[in-house]
Parts: sequence; structure tokens; C-alpha cells
Amino acid sequence: MPILDILLLVWMHWFGDFACQINKMAINKGSSIKWLTLHVSVYTLPLFWFGWQFALINFVLHWMTDFVTSKVSGHFNKIGNQRLFFATIGFDQAIHMTCLFATYFLLFLL
Repeated sequence: MPILDILLLVWMHWFGDFACQINKMAINKGSSIKWLTLHVSVYTLPLFWFGWQFALINFVLHWMTDFVTSKVSGHFNKIGNQRLFFATIGFDQAIHMTCLFATYFLLFLL
């Protein structure tokens, strides 16, 4: 995997998952399919750089991941357990990066 593609994926992920996410998405994606889908749609846009198949696969994987992890992290935030809240956010990010790299490997390196 070329180093420039790795860096591009990392920064595209950050841009789509954090920089482009508005407060309503962050707050409501754990309880609203509409806001979750909007968040993942915005997240996916930069990924089209790697092609529509790459973007579509990662749309589905990101949606499924956030469907679970946003509910879990929201629960920990609600009960005030910041350690488990941030552990869940970190786990969520590790899953996303694994999905991006695995998709890249399967589509472009096999």
C-alpha cells in the first residue's frame, strides 16, 4: 500500500468523520437513522477519490459501525462514564481505519 494512499485515507477519514460533522449529527446519530445516514453520507463523499465501489463499501461499513458504537458511546456519556465513552470512540475509530485499509487491500492490492 503506497504511503501517500495511507496518508490520504487517514486524512480523508478525519475530514469526513470529524471536520464535516455538525453538532446535530454528532448528537443525534445514535438515536436517529436520518442523522446517522446524513453523517455517513457526508463522510463518504471524499472516499469517492478511490472509486464508487470503495466509497459504497465504506458507506455500508461505516453506517453499521456507527449504528452500534454511537449508541454505546452515547450510553456511557449519559451515565457519566467518560473512560468508557472515550474507549468506545477509540474502538470506533480503530474499526473505521481497519475497514478503510481492508477495503483498499481487497480492491486494489489483490
